[in-house]
Amino acid sequence: MSEANFNAEIAKHLSEHGEHKEAEAKSRGHRERIEILEAILLALVAVVTAWSGYQAARWDGVSAKDYATSSRLRAEGNAQQLTSNQTLIYNTGTLNTWIMATTQHNAQAARILAQRFTPNYDLAFKAWLKTNPLSNPLAPAGPRFMPEYKDPIAAQATKLNDQASEAFTGGVESRDRAEHYVRITVLLAAVLFLIAIGQRFEFRAVRISMLSVAGIFIVYTFLVLLTYPRA
Repeated sequence: MSEANFNAEIAKHLSEHGEHKEAEAKSRGHRERIEILEAILLALVAVVTAWSGYQAARWDGVSAKDYATSSRLRAEGNAQQLTSNQTLIYNTGTLNTWIMATTQHNAQAARILAQRFTPNYDLAFKAWLKTNPLSNPLAPAGPRFMPEYKDPIAAQATKLNDQASEAFTGGVESRDRAEHYVRITVLLAAVLFLIAIGQRFEFRAVRISMLSVAGIFIVYTFLVLLTYPRA
């Protein structure tokens, strides 16, 4: 082999070796960029998962508080309603006794009984007397049917029950919001799965495809989180 041919072979070998090194360096550079992207996505997933879990826990706490408030208000409302019913029974019994005393012409007993009504019932009783109820068939059936009759205890019971219903509704809504954040963590688990599967492949196209799908999921997650209320 002549010296010229030998030099040409060496040059060719060096050229091929250089191209191989260049291709290897280029491939390593692509792999490193993919690994960096995977690390960024994993970091984002970790942060968003922690945030979603925190928000889910906070909303669970708000929900539990609302349910407890609802139970307390409902109990207070029922107690007030019971007191209202007992007061009405007392006034009604006193009225029946007053009617008996009046019809039997027992003026002293009627006068004493007329002083035993509760203040709100007494106001309606006096207005009812003006309708001449004992002889007027068109008169209201009793003081409680008069416009002047007001029951503040029953009104308070109604108010407490309404507040209890509102608190219960708030608890349901808070629980639903917590479940929304839990669903976000499930979606992020799917992202972790895609990244983990992608790392098992040496083919760059497959790995990039997995990362692309994971990236789409993360972007979707961020967009959804922007619409969620925060506790």
